[in-house]
Parts: sequence; C-alpha cells; structure tokens
Amino acid sequence: MKAGVLHAKDDIRYEEIATPVALKGEVLVKVMATGICGSDIPRVLGDGAHFFPIVLGHEFSGEIAEIGEGVTSVKVGDRVAGVPLVPCLKCDDCQKGDYSQCKHYSFIGSREQGSFSEYVKMPEKNVVKFDDSVPFEQGAFFEPATVALHGLLCANYRAGEDVAILGGGTVGMFTAQWAKIFGAKRVFVFDIDNDRLALAKKLGADETINTLDKNFRQQIDGLTNKKGFGFVYETAGVDVTMKLAFEIAGNKASVCFIGTPTKDLVFTPKLFENMNRKEFKLTGSWMSYSAPFPGKEWALTAHYFSTGELQFDTSFIFKKVPLSNIKDAFDMFKVPGTVKGKVLIVND
Repeated sequence: MKAGVLHAKDDIRYEEIATPVALKGEVLVKVMATGICGSDIPRVLGDGAHFFPIVLGHEFSGEIAEIGEGVTSVKVGDRVAGVPLVPCLKCDDCQKGDYSQCKHYSFIGSREQGSFSEYVKMPEKNVVKFDDSVPFEQGAFFEPATVALHGLLCANYRAGEDVAILGGGTVGMFTAQWAKIFGAKRVFVFDIDNDRLALAKKLGADETINTLDKNFRQQIDGLTNKKGFGFVYETAGVDVTMKLAFEIAGNKASVCFIGTPTKDLVFTPKLFENMNRKEFKLTGSWMSYSAPFPGKEWALTAHYFSTGELQFDTSFIFKKVPLSNIKDAFDMFKVPGTVKGKVLIVND
C-alpha cells in the first residue's frame, strides 16, 4: 500500500510499504479521510516523533476492509471512525475507566502506525460505526468532536447556565454545539476572527464576541448583568484566553481548560485570586474516553452526527490534499497563519 512515511524531521515521503493484516481481534480499515491534528505538526516539522520511520495520522474515517478471527461488532463494508487510544486495560486508571490516564497506553498514529496511509489496522474496540448518511469527511472529525464533549463532562456540565466558549476553532465549535444540545441557557463564543464568529452563529451560538473589540468586557457585563458565566470552556490553549477564563467565570462557576498550552503561562496574584474569591472550580480535560471503552463521547458523537443535531460545516475544512501530496500539506504549516481550519488527507 501507499503511505506517508516520516523518516526524520521534515522528511515525510509518499512511498510503498507492506499492507497490514488483521489478526485475531483486529480489523483492517480502508482509510478515506484523515485530519492533520495540531499534534502532528511538531512530530513532522519538529522533534516530536517517538521513532522513525513512522506513519502518523489519528483523526480518520474509512470502511472495514477485513476482519480478523473473533471480530463480531463490525463487518466488511461498515463505515467507521478510528479511535486512536489503545489503553492497556490493566493499570489502576484503566480499571477505574480513566483510559486517558493509562500508564502503559499505545496510540495509533504516534506510537504505532497510523492513518496517513491507504489502510490501517487496529483492535476491534478501536472503531466506531457511523451512519451511511454521514460523509467520510465528517467522519474524520469524530475525534475533535469527542474531545469537545469530554471537556463538557469533565466540568460536570449541567443545563440552564450561560456558557462561554473561548476559541472558535474546530473543538470550540463542537463544544458550543454540545453545550446547546444539552440545554445551555445561552452559549457565547469568543474569538478574534469575525468569519469564525459568523460560523458560530450559523451553528447555533446565541452570542458572539470579538475580543479585539476594546469594549468587549462591557459587552459581557451587559449581556450577563455582571454575573459572568456558569461554565467557561477554554479551547485555544493560548495565554490570552486562559487568563480571560479567570476573569469572566461567575461565582461558583466551572472552568475547563480543553486547549493545550505551548508556552509559559504567568498569572498575576490578583488574576489568580479570582479562583479563590469566586470559588470556581478549575479542571483540565485530556483526550476523550470513558467506560465502557471508548465511551459515551464516541457513542453520542455517532448518534448526534446521524441526527444532524451536531452539525458539520464544510468550512471546517481548509483544504483537502491527496495522500500522494502529503509533504505539500505539511509544508503549508511552515508559514504561520496560512492554515485556517482542518487540512484533510484524502484517499481516492
């Protein structure tokens, strides 16, 4: 089969490798679409790869091409999304259903061969079927959609509150939609890009706020009667939004950091004291799994994608690139600000 094989830093090649075979309890998936995740960028362009050569890629959809002995939950031809985490299922955290904290996990597309290829194999439990009405391109967005829902659940989300989403990227858009699906009083999306804010409105956000507007804090006060927000979800992982979360959280609120920071973050004592004074609860969110594996995050994404209530917009996709041009796809990320949205690697 053909694959995009990473041989060294900034050395990804489209070449032929052996097609994997589904062994006992495994399935072989014909990959149709794979998203380039933010975590793939430092693996290809930096020093983030665990070993070489490696086939990356973990946000993917496709159809079952082959099933191994004992596989009963799927059949050849089923449309599936890939579940990239492979937990050990034996450590204390796995035994409690906290698979994201597994001490001995593997991961498809970083620790073992992934989906920048024509085929990928994985354990039977690592695929989730989805409805024929859901396009493969949308199926490649299962993982970011589940990450968003996991963040909601980590903060013990409840209906009836005003909810703030900081960051209008893909995960932010899904987080906003999940909050609406599960009964938010109002959902506010914050970003610096008016096009993203317009998309948030299209997808159901009640209010959008551009934080480049010097009066945006007065907007918040007016819209919330100076009470702030009951739930705040930070999805960008940047200094400004992570600090803003501390400012706009209401008394007794829940704040969840879904975004992953990449730089040092320094709080002033006065800003950090907001957590004490407001007695809000701060939590993080990591990946997207719960018991029974892979969890309700994945089952609910399949359901709400099929009903159309969890909406997918083609503007989520910045560009579709054939697998044969995978090097060109990563070259786009060398110029900051070039890529706005998800780059999908597609197979014919």
